[in-house]
Amino acid sequence: MTGFARAEGAAGEGRWVWEAKSVNGRNLDIRCRVPAGFDLLEPLARVAVAERCRRGNVTVSLTLTGGSSAAGLRINRAALDQLLGLADELGARPNLAPARLDGLLAIRGVVEPIEAVESEQAQAARLEGMKSVLDATLDQLVLMRQREGARLLVLIVGHLDEIDRLAAAAGLTAAAQPAALKARLGEQAKALLEGLPALSEERLAQEIALLAGKADVREELDRLGAHIGEARALLDAGGAIGRKLDFLCQELNREANTLCSKSADMKLTNLGLQLKAAVEQLREQVQNVE
Repeated sequence: MTGFARAEGAAGEGRWVWEAKSVNGRNLDIRCRVPAGFDLLEPLARVAVAERCRRGNVTVSLTLTGGSSAAGLRINRAALDQLLGLADELGARPNLAPARLDGLLAIRGVVEPIEAVESEQAQAARLEGMKSVLDATLDQLVLMRQREGARLLVLIVGHLDEIDRLAAAAGLTAAAQPAALKARLGEQAKALLEGLPALSEERLAQEIALLAGKADVREELDRLGAHIGEARALLDAGGAIGRKLDFLCQELNREANTLCSKSADMKLTNLGLQLKAAVEQLREQVQNVE
């Protein structure tokens, strides 16, 4: 299921922003992006996401803004002395301007920031604030996913109703198959045996029974009905039902395929094909369900 959430927090001059987004996925895949020095928050974020989500690709990111961790600047004497020594060695060469102090100080590593010393109490308060904002962000994400789920429920129920209708129509058509088989077999036998003694009613009944047995789709229709009922029960129960619904879609498609292969009637075959299309539409929506 898809969703996006964003929340901000602050402590002193420091600001932070948590963002969380999710897209459809067969399993739960969590990705975290936190700045250097805040690695402790990554396992906490992963646990918090896993407590709320069961399926989907979820990305959580933390961005820091404002404030400054530098209490001042200092000169890296060792680096500066090394550069001055190199400048003296190269100074005697022609066409080289003498080294200037501002140029030397602009070289990375010569001037270093002095990290501000933060008390343990301040660090703990900031960490708790970040955790609190993370929870608020993930709660917003869950709420958005739930709203999407409510909209998907309407679509899924509609697809199940259509599958149920087609299965009922297939049942009525299948009930007429024995009579249709008898008429068709009688016409075929008459054409093949023209001028020869006609088949006895007993032999014709045997052939019809054999064909009718091979074309009997009552078991497939019964299983279709059972799978539809189970899907409706899952929707009523709620919770993390996406993978279960996905499995039921596979079983519904299997029964529709078997119905088509056993069909001895064009109308029943067409209904089977419509069933397959309706099941595929249901499966596409089920991929979005947690």
